[in-house]
Amino acid sequence: MTVPGPAYRKRAPSEPAVAGEERRGRTDYAGAVYGSLLAASVIAASGVHGEHPRLSLIVLLLVTGVVFWAAHVYARVAGEREAGRDVSWRQVRAVGRHEWSIVEAAALPALAVLVSPWLGTGENAWLALGVAVAQQVAWATLGARRAGASPRQILVEGSVNLVLGLLIVVAKAAVGH
Repeated sequence: MTVPGPAYRKRAPSEPAVAGEERRGRTDYAGAVYGSLLAASVIAASGVHGEHPRLSLIVLLLVTGVVFWAAHVYARVAGEREAGRDVSWRQVRAVGRHEWSIVEAAALPALAVLVSPWLGTGENAWLALGVAVAQQVAWATLGARRAGASPRQILVEGSVNLVLGLLIVVAKAAVGH
């Protein structure tokens, strides 16, 4: 997951959100956390049945990630244009790269869905949900650490994301998918 600019970097009010975002090699932790939360939500809400439920869930995870990625890119570019800034295709591509971690966050849960029968977890999506929540907590913790947060702040970041993920797990259990 490489993106221009450091994680959690605040830009100056006069600095365009997409201008100058050419540095690579940084992880977009916020996008990865968001994508993981999105993947967990998709898994929890899906009651995929039918002839190929695992394939359906994998496609649903990946397509949802791509659609949300495109929506984020569009919203960011449209916001720049609305603010009166011209946006080049180079900048659009930079925003696309920056937001790509939303799609990447769906990959591990989708892989978990794929391999779950071989691991003895059957056709259910609990393994994938666990993977999505675990990576959400990991990305939040790593992002806070990379941003220079104190150990206490890192613990809070991880804990808040664990609670958010567990709320999704509880919702899935309550609905009975």
